[in-house]
Amino acid sequence: MSANSADEPAAVEVVLVKAGRTKIRYPAELLADDGTRITVRAPWAGEGARDFGFVRFEPGDVFTEHYWRDRWYSVKEVRAPDGTLKGHYCDVTRPATRTGTELVVEDLDLDLWCSADGTDVRRLDEDEFAASGLTTADPRAAAAAVAALDELETLARTNAFDTLLA
Repeated sequence: MSANSADEPAAVEVVLVKAGRTKIRYPAELLADDGTRITVRAPWAGEGARDFGFVRFEPGDVFTEHYWRDRWYSVKEVRAPDGTLKGHYCDVTRPATRTGTELVVEDLDLDLWCSADGTDVRRLDEDEFAASGLTTADPRAAAAAVAALDELETLARTNAFDTLLA
């Protein structure tokens, strides 16, 4: 089912939950929901700029975010205000849920960055994941999270994001 109508774009609120608490919530434009994948677009939701050393997210950046109801990750295409692709930021998450205008995603700490040219692929926050206790509290989810990060890294290293997001 398409989210677009002849009137105005549908709005959703993305809710990122981590360790049972809401980490951030922000409005987004619902671009599509086919029953499996949900795609939204939103401006950078952080306060001011955030420099990670390998990429800088700042006001005016646009994130086209892809969430799945059957996959343990999300992929965010990050573009500068002029439309230049900065890269893909991927979060390892439990499968997304959407109820009405709320899209809820549970962050499992692991992340992956892939630069626009594909030369910089890096796994992030593995220390946070190890410290989270998920491997003891929910071994099945922990195994799914590690498998998701491995899958994302393979997609990044084979330049397969375009195919995945098509």
